[in-house]
Amino acid sequence: MTTSFGAANTAIAKDLNVRVATSFNGLKHTSDSLLLSKRLHVLPSFSSSEEGSTSIIRAVSTPVKPGTSAEPKRSKVEIIKEHSNFIRYPLNEELLTDAPNINEAATQLIKFHGSYQQYNRDERGTRSYSFMLRTKNPCGKVSNKLYRVMDDLADEFGIGTLRLTTRQTFQLHGVLKKDLKTVMSTIIKNMGSTLGACGDLNRNVLAPAAPYAQKDYLFAQRTAEDIAALLTPQSGFYYDMWVDGEKILSAEPPEVVKALNDNSHGTNFPDSQEPIYGTQFLPRKFKVAVTVPTDNSVDIFTNDIGVVVVSDADGEPQGFNIYVGGGMGRTHRIETTFPRLAEPLGYVPKEDILYAVKAIVVTQRENGRRDDRKYSRMKYLLSSWGIEKFRTVVEQYYGKKFEPCHELPEWEFKSYLGWHEQGDGGLFCGLHVDNGRVKGTMKKTLREIIEKYNLNVRITPNQNIILCDIRQAWKRQITTALAQGGLLQPSYVEPLNLTAMACPAFPLCPLAITEAERGIPDILKRVRALFEKIGLKYSESIVIRVTGCPNGCARPYMAELGLVGDGPNSYQIWLGGTPNQTSLAKPFKDKVKLQDLEKVLEPVFYYWKHRRLSKESFGDFTIRTGTEKLQELVDKWEGIPQAASHYNLNLFADKETYEAIDSLAKLQDKSPHQLAMEIISNFVASHQNGKIE
Repeated sequence: MTTSFGAANTAIAKDLNVRVATSFNGLKHTSDSLLLSKRLHVLPSFSSSEEGSTSIIRAVSTPVKPGTSAEPKRSKVEIIKEHSNFIRYPLNEELLTDAPNINEAATQLIKFHGSYQQYNRDERGTRSYSFMLRTKNPCGKVSNKLYRVMDDLADEFGIGTLRLTTRQTFQLHGVLKKDLKTVMSTIIKNMGSTLGACGDLNRNVLAPAAPYAQKDYLFAQRTAEDIAALLTPQSGFYYDMWVDGEKILSAEPPEVVKALNDNSHGTNFPDSQEPIYGTQFLPRKFKVAVTVPTDNSVDIFTNDIGVVVVSDADGEPQGFNIYVGGGMGRTHRIETTFPRLAEPLGYVPKEDILYAVKAIVVTQRENGRRDDRKYSRMKYLLSSWGIEKFRTVVEQYYGKKFEPCHELPEWEFKSYLGWHEQGDGGLFCGLHVDNGRVKGTMKKTLREIIEKYNLNVRITPNQNIILCDIRQAWKRQITTALAQGGLLQPSYVEPLNLTAMACPAFPLCPLAITEAERGIPDILKRVRALFEKIGLKYSESIVIRVTGCPNGCARPYMAELGLVGDGPNSYQIWLGGTPNQTSLAKPFKDKVKLQDLEKVLEPVFYYWKHRRLSKESFGDFTIRTGTEKLQELVDKWEGIPQAASHYNLNLFADKETYEAIDSLAKLQDKSPHQLAMEIISNFVASHQNGKIE
């Protein structure tokens, strides 16, 4: 819909854009009118150069249904945002009270500042409130200084651990309300941020964490940083709250400032403190990832926007393929909620990427549902409209037509674990961290190495950490120190652990239905035991992800085996993701009790071993077989035929060997037998492949 206004209508429309004074519970503040988009669902756009000339509504949104002038229903969170004076009130007042917690409105607002209020759900009686802080680290980049600061804060104000997240950030658990300002200001003053790590706005922008000195990788990472800067809130509420208005971070690149301020296609709220977000921000969280062809370390199709660098034959980046509409969250027993993969939107030249991303964000801002938060993610807008309508609307905000996406090679999952050449003379070392939880001896060892060698680090989207810019001469010493701290090279880590992920869940997440992080170590051991029983090789592995609720923070719907909490000690089982994270899993069974996992998994694993095609992954096998046939096989299962049973060796001949293995196994949260089997299997495999040095 494109409508022309004459001079009279221009004056009326300009008057609608006036920022009006509003009052809420005695607090006087100003608020954008949202250009009456809540009521009219159109977005007039005017600039100083248009005065005296015909003005055009350049932005297109779905029209209000005829025959009604009633305001659309809005959720409680939308009302809180509108009256918050740009995410300040009543949080600013609640933080000054002596209570250990904050009220409901402030709890919603503090998310925009990068924090969630939590309490220990293991305890009964009076709630022990604390706050989780999440940093924002585009590309997962963490400076040496910031890492040391976060490590110190975890000990002084947290629960003594750091957690690496699936969006390349830190989570710091257990911060008390009285310490929030100290912790926040310390992070900000050391060039860190938590702004927008939670809340209804753009979250941390993912990019491959590998510090390769390659044009495409460097370009992808710089683009991720530019997109993060473009979609960062501008109204200053974060700095007002935590550092008394002092803005610590450096100025943004000129191309980002230009794209932010550009309103030639009606994307901005004129004269607003938040030109892109307005007073209402977005309907729900928004996720962006940038990568290069073949590298799907970022789970590109699970994001609202996926951006892929396209280079020419000489390796020079020329533009980007854009994919839209991915998202993991859903609600149990409500079939109208679902995980979804992003689909191709089109290709744009490299100089247009910020404008294209902004156009997509504004399309979601204007048309995403604000009445029911279950349906507020952009994936539901895509599913409702279809890609053609969505593309047409985005193009009007973008001002151009999208070109067709370029053809790309097959995707691969890349973990970047182990030692690698950076391409600039230095090395990087990727380290596996079970469930991203940095604690105990591992935490102490990492701190010592990072501090001693003055290393910068990067967090991966699979909860691991990369030590960057290592000199060749340091490799041996660092390898030895890491091993002593339980941080082994990938060939010595249980293969199932290498790709497994879990969300924190209990005891602190208020949404958790059952265990995830605390439960997955035992689940992985039980899966390995089934593999051994069935006769699957030690080197065989599948992608397992576990979440304590259906929101999907560990992206279980992309796993070959996804376990999604649906009750106390109970999981919904999803099957059919692929190792390169390009296929969506499908629900297989509901309400499987933790103690009954083997009853379901043993027959499925057995038939995978005996009926798979050559080199067929577990996920591909389950999709080819189909859930109905798999269910039939599970229902008829009577146990492994006797001839197919597989027995372990008696591994320990003396007490000293057992005690040495037991000590090392405890560092890795394993049994002595499990670790011994890993060492023997790796030794045999290396010998067979001629790799023994």
